[in-house]
Amino acid sequence: MTIDAVRGILGWSMVINYAILLWWFLVFTLAHDWMHRFHGRWFRLSVEAFDGLHYGAMAVFKIGIMLLNLTPWLALQIVG
Repeated sequence: MTIDAVRGILGWSMVINYAILLWWFLVFTLAHDWMHRFHGRWFRLSVEAFDGLHYGAMAVFKIGIMLLNLTPWLALQIVG
C-alpha cells in the first residue's frame, strides 16, 4: 500500500467521522426532547445527566478523530 493510498484512506475516514459527529450534534440539538424520551425507555436519566453524557461522548469521539485520523493524515502530508 502506498503513502498516497493511506493518505486518501485517512482523509476520507476523517471526513466520514466528522460527518457522523456533525449529524450526532444536529440530531442532539434539534431533536433533543425526542432523544431523551427515546433513551428514557431504557435508562432513567435526568436531562442534565443525558446532556452531560452526550457532550462527553462527543468530546471523546472528536478527540479520537483527531488522534486516529487527523494527526496521521497531517504527518503523511508533511512527509509526502
